[in-house]
Amino acid sequence: MSTKQGRFLTGSTMRHVSVMTLSATIGLTFMFLIDVATLFWVARMGVEQNMAALGFAWTIQFFTLSAGIGLMIAAVALVSRAIGRGDRAQARRHASAAMVITVFVQTLLAMIVLYFREDILALAGAKGETLAIASRFLLLSVPSLPIMALGMVGTGILRAEGDAKRSMIVTIVAGLVAMILDPLFIFGFGLGMDGAAYVMDIARSITALLALYFVIGVHDLAARPSLTSIRRVAPDFARIAVPAVATQLSTPFGNYIATGFMAQFGDGAVAGWAVVGRLTVLAFGGIFALSGAVGGIFGQNYGAGQMARVRSTYRDAIIYSLGYIGLAWLVLWLLRGVAISAFQLGPEGEAVVLAFTNLAAGGFVFTGILFVSNAAFNNLGRPFWSTGFNWLRDGLLMFPLCWWLSTALGAEGVVYGQALAGVFVGLVAMLVAWRFVGRL
Repeated sequence: MSTKQGRFLTGSTMRHVSVMTLSATIGLTFMFLIDVATLFWVARMGVEQNMAALGFAWTIQFFTLSAGIGLMIAAVALVSRAIGRGDRAQARRHASAAMVITVFVQTLLAMIVLYFREDILALAGAKGETLAIASRFLLLSVPSLPIMALGMVGTGILRAEGDAKRSMIVTIVAGLVAMILDPLFIFGFGLGMDGAAYVMDIARSITALLALYFVIGVHDLAARPSLTSIRRVAPDFARIAVPAVATQLSTPFGNYIATGFMAQFGDGAVAGWAVVGRLTVLAFGGIFALSGAVGGIFGQNYGAGQMARVRSTYRDAIIYSLGYIGLAWLVLWLLRGVAISAFQLGPEGEAVVLAFTNLAAGGFVFTGILFVSNAAFNNLGRPFWSTGFNWLRDGLLMFPLCWWLSTALGAEGVVYGQALAGVFVGLVAMLVAWRFVGRL
């Protein structure tokens, strides 16, 4: 057993939260820039159907991507706890087993999506040429999702170790490559939408290769995988991964419902919805990053039995999220006109984007609280609580709220319905998590 101490066991928890989240935010933002750059250059083609097709395709890919996030959460929890206990050998076994299991699960999911892609797109509201374009985009880009999931788990392991810098570098490099190659493949080589899919595959491969190099070559934090080791780790991994994946799948399910309602208002509204989706991940990437970044801090201190530091981590993460979301919402509001112009949206798409930037984006205050609470539940032994809260939002509240508000307000009502569901559930999750963490 190693005597190396986890780096999150001493020092200010707010500093750890800030450093890990800021570095993860920078890295994650560059990863999200892959999608934003793709949407920007596709908009330059001047075909609204292409924009709508990307919106539908991303809605479907979101399911498999979210499953990968759930698997990453399980890897972070197991590896960080082992590091907190000082058991480096176990951390290495957990890391390698997590990567093998992730690739296997994601490959199965990718095969299912590819086989049923046209049926799923039709259920989401895609029709005619828009459906055909989205179907081909999925055919070319979905096969690389298992590779991306491997890279995500790798960056998660780096965060569990406390290596914020290299975790950030992985996604920065992939994002920069995508931004450089997108115009070359889409316009320079004349590949259009196919070129956008190919660039996505290249960027995802770079993410996986760099993450593996840092995990194995720099930190020696992955043992040689064996069937025996995987069998031993699998039950502990599954106890966290199954509810974590179920939790993460609720978000694309809710987005799928919202996209279906949005499709009733035409390709212009769906194009605006696609822009809202990219603005969401770009502006609020810090909150997505926060929920993953604090997992290692929770895990190390929980593994070391330092419950006072677990409580201060939860408190500091909430404070950080409130400040970040307020600033991000202000920036979105100030740049709302730039976004509408850059993506060449029509009147329907413009109305959807304005509904988001002017009001609905503020609901992310409560979504951020939900994410932090979920990180606490996942890393402190209550992963099914995260599942329950997320499905309460996306499986129970999303449909009636989007239906009611879209009936009353049109396409903008879909945006407000999604935001309102997050407000209700975020408040309840905060009350439960605060009480739970306080009693540890």
